[in-house]
Amino acid sequence: MEALATFATKNFKPTGLSPTPEITTSLPVSICTMEKCYSGAIDGVSSTVFTAAFDQTTRTGSYIAIESFKGAVNGKEGAFNFIHSASTTGTDRADEFFCIVGGSGTGDLRGISGSGGIKVDTDGTHHIWLNYQLE
Repeated sequence: MEALATFATKNFKPTGLSPTPEITTSLPVSICTMEKCYSGAIDGVSSTVFTAAFDQTTRTGSYIAIESFKGAVNGKEGAFNFIHSASTTGTDRADEFFCIVGGSGTGDLRGISGSGGIKVDTDGTHHIWLNYQLE
């Protein structure tokens, strides 16, 4: 099954945490939290932990995130986790990974598994899609 939606982020907050021991590289590492609001066939909210090695000036780097989503997917209510990552050289997305965490589903979404992806339009609109199965 497939589900598509757009989303917006809010409450992006640096945590002040850094890897231990701290090792200096050309890209600073940061750990942040944020919230997302989804609308479309995926409708709900998520709480996200976001780790990045990223240069704000050149917009170059990579991230990995884990999200706890609560809401509905194609009308089925529940919650689940998913992870995703990607790299950028400032104008693109590459090396993408997206996976629904097996065993994390609740409610009508119990037994959810699958993959998906994220796309960002040039105007900044964020899209998400899921290719999923329910047991």
